Amino acid sequence: SIVKLKRKVAIARFSNETQSGVTFLVDSSGDRIGKQASDILSARLSDTGYFLMFERIDADKTSAEQIISGLKEEGISVDYLIIGSVSEFGRSTESDTGVFSRSKSQIAYAKVNVRLIEVKTGRIIHSEEGAGEAVTSTKKVLGAGSSAGFDQSLTDKALSAAISQLTSNLVENMTSKPWRSYILAKEGDDYIIAGGQSQGLSEGLELKVYAMGKLIKNPQTGAMISLPGKEVASISVITTFGEDEFNEISYVRLVGGNLDTDLSKYYVIQ
Repeated sequence: SIVKLKRKVAIARFSNETQSGVTFLVDSSGDRIGKQASDILSARLSDTGYFLMFERIDADKTSAEQIISGLKEEGISVDYLIIGSVSEFGRSTESDTGVFSRSKSQIAYAKVNVRLIEVKTGRIIHSEEGAGEAVTSTKKVLGAGSSAGFDQSLTDKALSAAISQLTSNLVENMTSKPWRSYILAKEGDDYIIAGGQSQGLSEGLELKVYAMGKLIKNPQTGAMISLPGKEVASISVITTFGEDEFNEISYVRLVGGNLDTDLSKYYVIQ
């Protein structure tokens, strides 16, 4: 069976773009609902088994460029960055009183937006919006029945429902391209590549080495386009090690083809 290597994903705390001034939206750090949204999405993506999630709490950094720059300065290599916002959030209470009964419903509504950024190019490759609603109801008949105060869990449920609309498309976009890594150095007869056991690399796993394609400029947009690379070699993993999943490396051995001394022009795919 084919080993599915995990992508590294950094997720920024969602910004809170709602206009509501209701106090339950904000905690002492100034942003409760944004933190809840990013935590829910991070857990959903992690549960798929396809990703290693890395949380960014860059409250002072508001743009993708600033966050990517911070990641590079810290030497943290990730494949994708997710930036999101909670654009709408509201709560309401509805009551229905009859001759013998009385019911009450609490309703929470949320709308979230996300942008998926490919870190190596800095380009937004996917944008999406999701909306969700959560309801809890209580009912009394002739004075007997359940009563409920403010239901804080509705916030999570509404955000979770909104994020459910996003998850499958995010997963599809982040797994549609082959897993990619880079050759960091040569040591004796072996080479060192980024990535290790946490991503699924193991002894004996064979990977392909490609020479990067030529960069050309699109005269209409001014954007640089990388032409498809060419397969030049194959490598096999010897061993992996590292302090944590974000700085793991692997030693590999050439099993086919040849590489020259300029290792920066190569990339590794599964």
